[in-house]
Amino acid sequence: MIKSLLIANRGEIAVRIIRTCREMGIETVAVYSEADAQALHVKMADSAVCIGPPSSRESYLNMSNIISSAVLKGCDAIHPGVGFLAENAAFARLVEHAGLIFIGPSPEVIELLGDKVKAKETAEKYHVPIIPGSQGPVEKEDALAAAEAIGFPVIIKAAAGGGGKGMRIVRKKESLSDAVNISSHEADRAFSDGRIYIERYLENPRHVEFQLLGDEHGNVIHLGERDCSIQQNHQKLVEESPSPGVSPEMRKHMGRDAVRLFKNLGYRGAGTIEFLVQDNRYFFMEVNARVQVEHTVTEMVTGIDIIREQIRTCIGESLSYSQADVKLDGYAIECRINAVAPGRVEEYLPPGGYRVRVDSLLTRGYMVPPYYDALVAKVLASGEDRADGIRRMERVLSEFHLVGFPVNLDMQRKIISHPIFKKGQFGTGSLQELLSEAEK
Repeated sequence: MIKSLLIANRGEIAVRIIRTCREMGIETVAVYSEADAQALHVKMADSAVCIGPPSSRESYLNMSNIISSAVLKGCDAIHPGVGFLAENAAFARLVEHAGLIFIGPSPEVIELLGDKVKAKETAEKYHVPIIPGSQGPVEKEDALAAAEAIGFPVIIKAAAGGGGKGMRIVRKKESLSDAVNISSHEADRAFSDGRIYIERYLENPRHVEFQLLGDEHGNVIHLGERDCSIQQNHQKLVEESPSPGVSPEMRKHMGRDAVRLFKNLGYRGAGTIEFLVQDNRYFFMEVNARVQVEHTVTEMVTGIDIIREQIRTCIGESLSYSQADVKLDGYAIECRINAVAPGRVEEYLPPGGYRVRVDSLLTRGYMVPPYYDALVAKVLASGEDRADGIRRMERVLSEFHLVGFPVNLDMQRKIISHPIFKKGQFGTGSLQELLSEAEK
């Protein structure tokens, strides 16, 4: 068992990791930028190190400062959290070269899955259904021929990244050239890699992902699916498990395909495979080679501490569970509370009660900085079934009290209370419909 772990991240995910480490008897070292000196994760960790100015590039993306801090503090391992360096193969290699354990998959697996074209080719190799698209990255001069072969509408994606960056939907060939240039520029700026590829665009599909865990002994299990279809600018707002659009038979096939892929990758730790689902068919989209923000939804329906299993498997231990041990109990839903603008927390009273969970970075007096992701809290509710869980979430959102800066609470309330959402009849393109109808 490792004795000390540095968390190369901030915010609610750092707090989440600290809590599990404390239960495991592992000391934690927090890192923080100058803007986060009073942050909750800094206060909760056993010790903390300032790694630079507010800019992410000079702090949370500063590999040298992070690894040096871990060595100086005598840490055994580094947990990258989500975002920042979590899926950076070069960082994972540097961590290992420093004699530390990287809490994540091997650098080789991260590198493979970080290239969306190679990941898609690998999925196809292991018989996971893929969306029709270009064979590898597409040069700008070849984009029109590739798009016409696929058939409009198409979607342009960055070969080296995700999170909606470099992504453009094109419905007619006259718009393709400009969209390719914009996507390539965005991809280069975000990932230092301007390569793009093209896929057929599926109109209003569901976005469904499977949570997986693997160890170094060849064991892989899945923990069921999450539906992440309610999105704004390709950023998830609401996640739920199980998905209202996945039948038990489809779940069986999707889980089987996901496990097969991860086994062939030799995957260790926590990871997620993402699918698009349309007309009772599912298609591989990508793999996130890390724990995800919404892992908490799966924890509520399985009772499994995903962070604990992630740490255990990455230090060489076997999974604590077999596939037969995994049971989906009831239903869970998560709403992401995002800051609309930075500001100081003047009043904060999180909701509570039966089957409610709140993961947050908020404390009274904390100045939410403008430099990082807008997520300030995740509120979760579970129930015996979907209707029960949604009713509880409506109550939870009505209780959430925050004064000091605007957040997206009103939007979340409109979504959760909308009849279309309650019926489960939505896809990734449904958000505007939900919000516009709510205004009527």
